[in-house]
Amino acid sequence: MIFVNSMSDLFNKDIPREFIDRVFDAMEAADWHVYQVLTKRSSLMRNYVRRRYDSGRVPSHIWLGVSVEDAAHKGRIEHLRQINSDARFISFEPLLGPIGEVDLTGVAWAIVGGESGPGARPMEAAWATELRVACERYDVAFFFKQWGGARPKSGGRLLEGEEWNGFPWEIVPKAIIAELQ
Repeated sequence: MIFVNSMSDLFNKDIPREFIDRVFDAMEAADWHVYQVLTKRSSLMRNYVRRRYDSGRVPSHIWLGVSVEDAAHKGRIEHLRQINSDARFISFEPLLGPIGEVDLTGVAWAIVGGESGPGARPMEAAWATELRVACERYDVAFFFKQWGGARPKSGGRLLEGEEWNGFPWEIVPKAIIAELQ
């Protein structure tokens, strides 16, 4: 698994389309890997993917995700759901506020975690639990990454006394699973 632009955003408005094209060309050519593309610029990703695949399906080894840190940014989920892919995921990290009612139809994986680093803002347990329950309701794999704090591992990984390590194995391309065995 390769996390594309883990410390940046491929769909930043200042990234030239030609560069994004080259990244997608490389991902398509190397279909023995799974690529995770995460953005806060969900409408730009949706529009790019629609043009690139002419409303066809995104290759199954290219996973597309959006960051949603609070209820004010829930609209990104709808943009994600407008992409023709089985490999959609949401990173609720850092979770900075409650999300509230959320429609996770068509989402395969949710990652939840608190903010880490100097000045990290705390995450409330109720916010993470609300998302875990929503994932259960929509049959979405739920991964609780961390509580956050001064260092990423400061608060540990237990939510409600358990580790939550959900992973959407059903969307991993069969050829890749065969290689793992």
